[in-house]
Amino acid sequence: MNDDSSRKDPQPDTVKPEDWAGEMGLKWLANLDAFEEMIAPIGDALLARADFQPGETVIDLGCGGGATTLAIAQKIAPSGRVRGVDISPDLVAAARQRATQAGATNMEFTCADAATVNLPDSPYDRLFSRFGSMFFEDPFAAFQNLHGLLRKGGRVDLAVWGPPRDNLWMMEMMGVVRNHVEVPPAVPRAPGPFAFEDLEYLGEILSRGGFSDVDVAAYESLQPVGGVGATPEQAADFASAAMATGRLLRDQGEAVVAAAHKDLVSLFATHHVPGKGVMMQGKVWLVSAIA
Repeated sequence: MNDDSSRKDPQPDTVKPEDWAGEMGLKWLANLDAFEEMIAPIGDALLARADFQPGETVIDLGCGGGATTLAIAQKIAPSGRVRGVDISPDLVAAARQRATQAGATNMEFTCADAATVNLPDSPYDRLFSRFGSMFFEDPFAAFQNLHGLLRKGGRVDLAVWGPPRDNLWMMEMMGVVRNHVEVPPAVPRAPGPFAFEDLEYLGEILSRGGFSDVDVAAYESLQPVGGVGATPEQAADFASAAMATGRLLRDQGEAVVAAAHKDLVSLFATHHVPGKGVMMQGKVWLVSAIA
């Protein structure tokens, strides 16, 4: 077991953490359909693994626009209830609108940082998170807080990205960007999409947080970049507008941005499947543990 000094490495000054309460939340909302279509199969796999039952109470951590919250609400109805928690006020507003449109009465939402949130109706039976758990500045403290929101014996189910080398949807895009702009080196275990690629590290976080019986299943699939049916051009627009590639390029001038966009279109054309979209390899860890 490592000492506390090894828990996280500082990020270089050139790397800005994702501002999910502001810019990144707004970008996700602006591209909500494309994002949700890209990761919907992973959410379905995690939901099947979680096997929610009627009457259970559930926290949906990092609920985004509320798609998974609604799916959970349907599985635990009529007497169960689910509370979506997200740090983005814009996404929480969209999730509430979705709940209203669906007529779901067993869904509630809280706009807060899950690392420190105190829910008055805790403890809950279950905690679920599709890619909402990897961005904590101090994941050890965050999971200790989340443990306190669950009853003894309650279960957590997480989907987190596996190693970057197994996620070509990201690695090949970043390879294109590196041809046009300097890309800061990745910082292992830093908050971000791949913070929990190292399962030993994630296991330590869960253990120190009070969780036990950690179980992991690998899930591999092709991700439709830019959404189902996207053309190479649409996928390149999506990558430039909504993903890390766009953040790295946006201050480089029009010529650099245009050249990178052209190369992204060429990359995505090699992965385009008519009727399906730009299909690129992804790997996810589906993780469960007991409080």
